[in-house]
Amino acid sequence: MRIRLRELGSRYDGGGWIVGLMSTGQFVALDEVGKRALDLLGEGWTAAAVTARLREETGEDIDIPEFIEALIDLGFVAEVDGHEVFSEQQPKPILAWIHPHHVRWALSPVVPVLIGLLLAVTLFIRPPVELSYRSLLWSSHGSAVIAFGAAASWLILLLHECAHLVTARATGVPGRIGLGTRLQFLVMQTDISGIELAPRRHRITAYLAGIATNLAFASLTALTAGTVDGAPRRLLAALTILALLPLPFQLMVFMRTDLYFVLQDLTYCRNLYGDGMAYTKYLARRLLGQKGQRDPSRVLPPHEQKAVRMYSAVLFVGTTICLGFFAAVALPADIGLFTRALNRLGSGHSTGERLDSLAVVVTLGGFHLLWLRTWWKGRRAKV
Repeated sequence: MRIRLRELGSRYDGGGWIVGLMSTGQFVALDEVGKRALDLLGEGWTAAAVTARLREETGEDIDIPEFIEALIDLGFVAEVDGHEVFSEQQPKPILAWIHPHHVRWALSPVVPVLIGLLLAVTLFIRPPVELSYRSLLWSSHGSAVIAFGAAASWLILLLHECAHLVTARATGVPGRIGLGTRLQFLVMQTDISGIELAPRRHRITAYLAGIATNLAFASLTALTAGTVDGAPRRLLAALTILALLPLPFQLMVFMRTDLYFVLQDLTYCRNLYGDGMAYTKYLARRLLGQKGQRDPSRVLPPHEQKAVRMYSAVLFVGTTICLGFFAAVALPADIGLFTRALNRLGSGHSTGERLDSLAVVVTLGGFHLLWLRTWWKGRRAKV
């Protein structure tokens, strides 16, 4: 058996290699023997020849046909014995017209320096803007406050995700923006699978690009607000608060936020969330008295074992608090609001009350349906 591999990228990662396809975001960790086998197959060696060569080099019999099957499942193989291997067509990247050379500047070390200077100027000047919840109530008309807040929040969120997309695209990663779920939250997220092959500085830059964008946006609006008066100043103050509000969410690393990926990279872990979840389930089964359970963290390198066990505590506590708050406060409030709105849709209520109730039913119901659809779309294959 002889195969032809697709154009794979690779990067040495401590005790092994990260190998994969940047176009599909499929990656795998290989040890030295696996990387050697992959290189020989890529040079056109047959499976039998690779098996014999590795037996000479390692003294072990490596199951190369099984290894090739795994490569095919990952989409790494283009041909087997001259026959083309079918590969699912990947969705086109968003904003495909943006090429790496267009946005190479995003990886320049000058960019974080400029953002740091902007933040320093903002903190030093201290513009006369009240950075409190009162700034969000910029108008006496509640509908105007809500409409402006919703539109501005989605705009800032889109800028946040585009920052991830642009920095990832600068490294050659396609990147795709879409909706996702984090526990009970509906979020916009950018898939930058493929960044694993980039140098560490570029990876960290891509992970922190969204936070940096929020901070830069808030600094610019705060500085501008200090130069105007009246309604423009109130609107800019509200924009400043709206840009800063999502940042505490990033600290919730148990939900794989931007800072989670920074933490995973700095701890040299390959799948901190997945390994942490597996270790948490292992501890839960032990507490329930289930015997014969094997510690899944034992197969990890020593430095990863420590990081995974510490992260599992954060994962358990954070998830428990988050879901507990949702079950005790948010969900009952939504159910109560939705039920009351349904009751007011019937006769006996004024036209204004019915229109208000209809808006609540459509908005609240639509949001939860969108969350369910997004959640199901992400888990449909597993189910």
